[in-house]
Amino acid sequence: MAEAIERDRRNPKYLQDITLPDSIHATADLAEALEGRELVICAVPSHGVRDVMRRAESVMDPEAILVSTVKGIEVETGMLMHQVLEDVLDEAFHPRIAVLSGPSFAREVAEHMPTAVTLACREEAYAISVQTAISCPWFRCYTHDDVIGVEVGGALKNVVAIAVGMCDGLGLGLNARAGLMTRGLREISRFGEALGANPLTFLGLSGMGDLVLTCTGDLSRNRTVGVQLGRGETLDDIIGRMDQVAEGVRTTHAVCDLADQLGVDMPIAFGTRRVLTGELTAEQAGHEIMRRQLKSESE
Repeated sequence: MAEAIERDRRNPKYLQDITLPDSIHATADLAEALEGRELVICAVPSHGVRDVMRRAESVMDPEAILVSTVKGIEVETGMLMHQVLEDVLDEAFHPRIAVLSGPSFAREVAEHMPTAVTLACREEAYAISVQTAISCPWFRCYTHDDVIGVEVGGALKNVVAIAVGMCDGLGLGLNARAGLMTRGLREISRFGEALGANPLTFLGLSGMGDLVLTCTGDLSRNRTVGVQLGRGETLDDIIGRMDQVAEGVRTTHAVCDLADQLGVDMPIAFGTRRVLTGELTAEQAGHEIMRRQLKSESE
């Protein structure tokens, strides 16, 4: 693939119609990619982060700033992505780990369509440094210091998007979609607060912004999985046809396991997991949510 990109200036697997600039150099050699780089962006699927970054550490510049664009939770450990990076990398790297998240379909970014995202780091100076380096007239970064909140929003919106997709696949209407998205945001906030996030973070680009995009945009892989589940297709058949990762499938299981440990009530996430495992149909899961005990909206 790297050879094809170098030769044709196109990725033969993803966004094949996008011509890549000559300034991009593709390589399958980690050392060639990372040695001497001041800024490193980790954009691999969540289940590959631990292995890739373990191998990357020995060839990364010890002063490099590391940005994760990965939206997910490690299933085996329940760790957020910045925690996986801290677990794998030497402590000297930890203050320079930043996370980038927000409403940003890859195709629209590649087509230079206006996009706004959140860039979070515990050390504001590093966030500002990356913000300055990668912002441009069509890609705008806002800095933040709530790493946990930004990562939780980016991961859990995929779970809600599967649920909303099922709702759309069943043809339940716009009222149902809006209600599910709003209550899904409440679940995300509850979960994030339990992990130490600032609840206000979820009203921003990495929370509500990303949730709206992923739940309503036709380019959303997670919403597409949900729509097809709602139409009665099996998860195996759906995944078998996809050439890209729908992070929400794995994340749903990780979120539910962690919510159990934390004692967080997440009926949408748990209902989604029961559909993914085949325990319920999408229609049955919807009925269960609507028949739950009545309560205050603040709960």
